[in-house]
Amino acid sequence: MRTANLFRVAMLVKGIDGAAELIAAMVLLLVSTATVHRLVADVLARDLLGSAGGLLARHVATITDGFATGNRTFAVVYLALHGVVKLALVVALLRRWLPAYSVAIVVLGAFVVFELFRAIRTGSILLPVLAALDIAIIVVIVREYRLLRMDRPEVKGAR
Repeated sequence: MRTANLFRVAMLVKGIDGAAELIAAMVLLLVSTATVHRLVADVLARDLLGSAGGLLARHVATITDGFATGNRTFAVVYLALHGVVKLALVVALLRRWLPAYSVAIVVLGAFVVFELFRAIRTGSILLPVLAALDIAIIVVIVREYRLLRMDRPEVKGAR
């Protein structure tokens, strides 16, 4: 796959990821804790996540219980902030705004550090996966940035 196509695919993935996080934050904000508990209980009762005593089912139940103890506010703020930042960066990168590349690398790097720190503290399964996705996107952004700088005559003359 050509680098330009890989970059577009990566931006599409990041844009979808950002939009999904923003939508999830709104849903969590609007849906009551009781509804979330009921939904999880229904999913677990139907064995959609494996047996009710299985690792994934227990993990989902623990996350759901965390909403009642204040993690819900954290989840809403984190998802909303992460989603908005990702969408803004995707738009700036697709417009090839050169300063956005450095900002994207730093911001996504900070997200990776935070995701890994939070994963260690909470035992999350999802956060390391999101961190790995962010690392892959950072690699693609760095590659695209280098190619963009080589293609721009005003950048070549500044060396």
